[in-house]
Amino acid sequence: MKTLKDARIGQTVTVVKVHGEGAVRRRIMDMGITKRVEILVRKVAPLGDPIEINVRGYELSLRKADAEMIEIQ
Repeated sequence: MKTLKDARIGQTVTVVKVHGEGAVRRRIMDMGITKRVEILVRKVAPLGDPIEINVRGYELSLRKADAEMIEIQ
């Protein structure tokens, strides 16, 4: 399983599934990260946390732990 944490800078990926449960999963989905949406990885901080992405026309920063819950292809 490949997750958003594994994506490289400049890569465009498609979300397959959002893992997790409860409030954390709901928060990720409320940010616009849902099944079949395309995400562009813009930047990754030097230590890998956070990851800056472009989703649905806006910029968003995600923690590494949240990025691990997003399965991509």
